[in-house]
Amino acid sequence: MARWGMVIDLDKCTACQACVVACRQENNVPFAGEEQAAMGRAIFWMQLIPILEGEYPKLKARYLPRPCFHCDNPPCVRVCPVGATYKNPEGLVGQIYARCIGCRYCTAACPYTARYFNWRAPHWPAEAADKMNPDVYVRTKGVVEKCSFCVHRIRKAKEKARAENRQIRDGEVKPACAETCPSNAIFFGDLDDPRSLVSILARSRRAFRLEEHLGTEPKVIYLREGEWDERQV
Repeated sequence: MARWGMVIDLDKCTACQACVVACRQENNVPFAGEEQAAMGRAIFWMQLIPILEGEYPKLKARYLPRPCFHCDNPPCVRVCPVGATYKNPEGLVGQIYARCIGCRYCTAACPYTARYFNWRAPHWPAEAADKMNPDVYVRTKGVVEKCSFCVHRIRKAKEKARAENRQIRDGEVKPACAETCPSNAIFFGDLDDPRSLVSILARSRRAFRLEEHLGTEPKVIYLREGEWDERQV
């Protein structure tokens, strides 16, 4: 059984935000609107976090793509009083939207601010409403939502592999963010397969996990900026 994970190469990321846009379109992420966004209620399953260093005019900006980290030791799961969020056998931290009561304990427990409460009923402009993804459940008002690693794509790949009587191939599953990244900075696959690309990259000397000291054991691994060297993986 796979243990799905993601590797993001910060040296390749150009901060174009194609992953952010693709994630919104793929997963029917609702628009918050200008007023709600000003109140901090914009919803981003994938968000580009700016990190500013120095002072003007000697200012350096770095950008960190941040999906849900699908932690192996997720604090969000421990605090949910109704079991609306859980970790499945493949390591994905899932959401049962029909069970969520909107208490937002999980949003407070997540140290990566990767969870969002849906304050209003979802609404899309008329020109976007007919482009919704039928494979992704549309969340109702008053629930917490987040990145799912495009679990619907994982299910499709598993069904196809089962029909062809084979195992899922490395690289066969690509979340929307990884598929659309123009610089190929996002990799996805089975961390428990020592031969998979994500597993190899996760063992690179450039690899690090965000806030690893918290003990959450995130399954999103970053590669530090620096000159690419195949010998480092």
